[in-house]
This record gives sequence, C-alpha cells and structure tokens, in this order.
Amino acid sequence: MTFSAVIVAAGSGTRAGPGQAKQWRDLAGKPVLRWSVEALLAAGAADLAIVTDPSMQDMLGETLTGLDGWRFAPGGASRALSVQSGLAALAHRPADEPVLVHDAARPFLTKTVVAGVLKALGDADGVVPALPVADTLKRSGESGAATTSRDGLWRAQTPQAFRRDRLLAAYAAWSGESEPTDDAQVVEADGGKVAISAGDPLLTKLTYSEDFAMAERLAGAARITRIGQGFDAHRWGPGESVWLCGVEIAHDETLIGHSDADAGLHALTDAILGAIGDGDIGDHFPPTDPQWKGAASDKFLVHAVDLVRQRGGRLINVDVTLICERPKIKPHREAMRQRLAEILDLPLDRVSVKATTTEKMGFTGRGEGLAAQAVATVETAL
Repeated sequence: MTFSAVIVAAGSGTRAGPGQAKQWRDLAGKPVLRWSVEALLAAGAADLAIVTDPSMQDMLGETLTGLDGWRFAPGGASRALSVQSGLAALAHRPADEPVLVHDAARPFLTKTVVAGVLKALGDADGVVPALPVADTLKRSGESGAATTSRDGLWRAQTPQAFRRDRLLAAYAAWSGESEPTDDAQVVEADGGKVAISAGDPLLTKLTYSEDFAMAERLAGAARITRIGQGFDAHRWGPGESVWLCGVEIAHDETLIGHSDADAGLHALTDAILGAIGDGDIGDHFPPTDPQWKGAASDKFLVHAVDLVRQRGGRLINVDVTLICERPKIKPHREAMRQRLAEILDLPLDRVSVKATTTEKMGFTGRGEGLAAQAVATVETAL
C-alpha cells in the first residue's frame, strides 16, 4: 500500500536535559531523527515531510545525508500546528492516501508496526499502535493512593495512520480549548472511528535524560548484523593501467570487462548486496546494458551502499582480498583503503585491503587473470 508520512521533529525537548534537542542527539552512533527516517523509508514511504524549526534546516540536511525521499516543512508554535504544516507539505499527494504521523523521539520503529497500522486503516478513520496497560494504576488524593482499574486502557504510540484528507478535515473542525495530545484525539473529536493495532515495547518515546541510557541498550536489541561475501575475476588483456579498489595503477596489461573491470569494487559490491539479500551486481547493472560500458565501478558500490541505507541499515566494515601475481599490491594498498573509506563514508580502520598469490597455481598463478574476494558487515533494523 502506498503511503506518505509526517515526522514531527520541531520540539525543543527541554525535559531531556541540557544540550541539543533530543531529535538531534546521537543514539548508537546516529541522530535519533535519522532512525525514524530510515525506518519509514525502509517500510516503503513514498514521501516524507519532516517538520522542524526553520533554523535547523542545515542540521536536517547534515543529519539525513545520503537519504532521499524527504522534504522539509516548517514547525509551528504547537505540535498540532506542526502536524498540519507537514500535511500541507504533502498536498501534492493523493488526498485520500494514507499518511502516518510519527514522533521523531520514537526511534525504534519497525516494518511490522507500519504494516499493522496500514492494515487496520481499511475500515477506520484512524489507527493508533498501542500496548495494553500492564502495571497497576494508582491515583493520588488527599486520603492517599487509590487503585484505578486498568481495564480497557492502552498506551498509545506512533506512527498513527489516517487518510490525509480525513485528518485535515478533523483539524479544521477542532474546537478544543486545549491542545490535543495526539492526532487520534482530533479525529475522535470529529466523530471518527479510531482503531487500535499492535504496538511494540521497543517503540518507546525518549522524553527524559535517563531514557537515552535505556535506549542505548535497546539499540542493540532492535538491530541485527548481516554478513555478505563477494567474488569476482577478470582476465588480463592489452593495456597500460588497471583499476583496483578505485585506484588506477600503471601496468603493462589491463583487466578486460564491460565496465572498468575493477574486480575489487565488483566483489565488494556483491558482498554488500549479499548482506541485504538483494541479488548481485549483474541484477542491478546488467553487462548487456550499453550504458555501463566502461563505467567507473565506484557507481556500483555507491548504489549498493544506498540500498543499505534505504533499508534503514548502515555499513560496519569491509575486507577485500586481491589475488594475483602482479601487479604488486602493497605499494598501493593504503591508497586503496583511503579511496574505499571515501566512497563508503567509513573510518579508515573499518576498511581492509589485502593481497595474496596462489603460488603460481591456477589462472591467477599463470598470469591469465586477477581475482578478488570481499566480505562486508552490515547492520539493519529487525
């Protein structure tokens, strides 16, 4: 089902303590806001409106470097006004398209929760992911604490789902003297039917400073590590240089291939694609397609990394081994590592390039060709 989304990230987050607002703080190595953006893109959002203070547009661009499919919307004086600003930024979308409204401070969003709210929207005006209240509830008063029934009580979460035109109509009709605490309340007040779908205990909202310590622990539980491997080989032919791991090396032969025949980058591209289960380099860049004739292989590698990010993941480290008798790799190894680190946007200590020979055995030993193998480690959402 096609859907768009609004992420509310305009709050000052004063209850989270001194420093940056919580949506800009790092959580397990990346800003809280980016967690939600990556999750919604990975779940299939066709368009994202991110609502934040206009003064934070530069910060927003830096935070979401490498991600497409989002647009800025200016934050309002209240959450309700910010949500309406986000909806207005999606005015080019179909009026009855489902729209999800999500709090940036809930970073551990999963595809399962998104699928659940979209499914429940079929016969409802709005959907709230929620968890039943499990703790005993107490209400304090002059005579002391009194137990309150928890029957029928739920803890509401986000993203909440609506048809965009239905939510806009409800906001237009809102006449409450106080600010609504969530968007479902606005639809309820307008006579709409709001359904409940399954929430997620991990979808906690970061409110106070101590919540970040808990979230750091949860971050490990909400992510999985994937490992992919790749292999490539090309034969030698007439030439004056060879491309290996993004570096051109003067040589009395060159590798023959449809693109620039950079076996190191090809093997690494396959390793990354393998880690996310998305086929191989030939599926994405067919050798029968003339547009890739002589193409620089770093384009293939960047594409694979972009696919990881679109799935809400990140590349952790890579290891490439070049197998050949010549040229000698060691004099160029550091340049290769630096080039890979640049392409992949990784620290240098997470990039390894090695070389070995086959002791004159096989096609590489006979000097007929060069081979490369690679391993990539990727972290993605569950």
